[in-house]
Parts: sequence; C-alpha cells; structure tokens
Amino acid sequence: MADARGRIVAVTLTPGNIADITMAEPLLEAFAPKRRLIADKAYDADRLRDWLKVRRIEAVIPGRAARNVVYPLNHKAYRRRNIIERMFGRLKNWRRIATRYDRLAVNFLAAIALIATISQ
Repeated sequence: MADARGRIVAVTLTPGNIADITMAEPLLEAFAPKRRLIADKAYDADRLRDWLKVRRIEAVIPGRAARNVVYPLNHKAYRRRNIIERMFGRLKNWRRIATRYDRLAVNFLAAIALIATISQ
C-alpha cells in the first residue's frame, strides 16, 4: 500500500497462490485511506466495495469485464494510479527484489523495508 506521493506505507507478503485481495481489508484496517482508494481490476469485489462504502471511502476501481453491475469510475482520480506503478518500478530497480534472491520471507520483507525507506 502506498500513499498519494508513491511512498510505501504498508507491506505484507503472501504465498504465490493467494490472491492479493485477501490481504486488502487487513491492510486497509491498519492504514485506511482518508478519501479514496485507487486500485486495479484485481481489487474489484463487492465485499471490498461495500467495506469502503461503509467507511465513506471512494472506490476508484475499474470493473472487471465479466461484471454484470457497472460501477462508475472517476477517471481523473484513476490516472493517479501511475504513481503506484512507478513505486513498483522503483522497487524492481533493485535486483535483489526483482529476482527474489532471498529464500526466507523475513529477509525478503526486510529488503523491501530497507529499500522503501531509502527510495523516494
């Protein structure tokens, strides 16, 4: 999870066979955004949208192609998602992260935390 300036504020590591959306609510509970959550299509789920609506957080998430209900998308706000993509690009500039040299999850997470603190 990143803030509006592309700085990492929360990280969690999951096994490769677990969908990212399963950790969305626990991360958001710890660091709930103030006004809106910008995410990609992988986070388009009614449960997450309802969770955000209860907390009065705007969901800026494009709908999947197979979705029957079409939710409106704030295109102007969604353009800011490139900030998050650039954050991932900065992380992948570090070869240790891009190739996952570390065998232990704790070491890999420590490397991400170290890189997150020094890259702006």
